[in-house]
Amino acid sequence: MPTSKLAIVTVTYSPGRYLQQFLESIAAGTVLPTRVILADNGSTDGAPEAAVANFAEHPTMQVELLRTGGNIGYGSAINKAIAQLQHDTQLRPDFVLVSNPDVIFTAGAIDELLAAGKRWPKAGALGPLIRENDGGVYPSARSVPRIKNGIAHAVLAPIWKNNPWTKAYLDNADMSSERTAGWLSGACLLLRREAFEEIGGFDEGYFMYMEDVDLGDRLGTAGWSNVFVPSAEIGHAQGHSTESHQEITLVAHHKSAYKFQADRHPQWYAAPLRWILKAGLWLRCRLAIRHAHQKNTTK
Repeated sequence: MPTSKLAIVTVTYSPGRYLQQFLESIAAGTVLPTRVILADNGSTDGAPEAAVANFAEHPTMQVELLRTGGNIGYGSAINKAIAQLQHDTQLRPDFVLVSNPDVIFTAGAIDELLAAGKRWPKAGALGPLIRENDGGVYPSARSVPRIKNGIAHAVLAPIWKNNPWTKAYLDNADMSSERTAGWLSGACLLLRREAFEEIGGFDEGYFMYMEDVDLGDRLGTAGWSNVFVPSAEIGHAQGHSTESHQEITLVAHHKSAYKFQADRHPQWYAAPLRWILKAGLWLRCRLAIRHAHQKNTTK
């Protein structure tokens, strides 16, 4: 096999059939030979081991398993895998593609992201257009949520879905043009190694959720851009690994939302804002859990 030109990292946690589909689609997504690291957070379904065996003789793809030692979270697992690349003296790519294992790359999608990386030399992260199972476009390129919108969204969204603050946060006004955004969905990101290392990678204080928002915000603060590239398209079976653990994931989501805003407003005089946000998120979380329970009981 020739020396790999592109490194791809995905985090696995009993990914099932999705992982095989993900790996098979990589060949369609790029003409480059690839090294794929499966950062495994404690899978019990045997899918990562099977994938390594299935692709052992692949002519252009090297698949390897990196056991992280437990369920250490998404960002921490990505950091660990990218650190592993630093020990490879033959592979020091300018870019690393990080992706969920339930992604399917369309023809040329990865190469489109790489081409955009050349067009945008200050792009620290580039993200594709994400199409969901129903064919709709996921709003993957958004503005960074600020404290005012964050509080209003947290408190009002469960009882007033179309309130202006929630609409502002979920705004996907332009999902057809190549452009900069405040942050990009972590479901699939092409990361410039220089930028990623400059800001210290993912914040490992996030177990799951909001680590992509935090990354995009910190890249922007450091002078890098987050670039949405709609000419690169992927399919995403969003939420497959979390739908059966909704109570855990809802709590994690709201904890991460609080951490994001609290980290950006640590001043003593911002304490009342943090209290309001924490209370609003707690209420929103309880309502979301109740709704999830009611939905499950009616199935």
